[in-house]
Amino acid sequence: MVWGLLEHEEETMKLVTRFEAAAKSTAELHALHTQALQAFTRAARGSDIRRDALTSLETIEAELAARPFGL
Repeated sequence: MVWGLLEHEEETMKLVTRFEAAAKSTAELHALHTQALQAFTRAARGSDIRRDALTSLETIEAELAARPFGL
């Protein structure tokens, strides 16, 4: 089960670290990427939530790019 980046209706963003991303499966990373993208689009410009979502997106994308195709 993938834990969400958004917690309830507060819509607080949980920053995904490189260590956390490396511990997730590729399918979990794709799900986290979707959640982070949704959080980014919903957050107000210049907010901490938007900044954390963008950082999480970059971390998740870097981890996916570092993996061999198909894993």
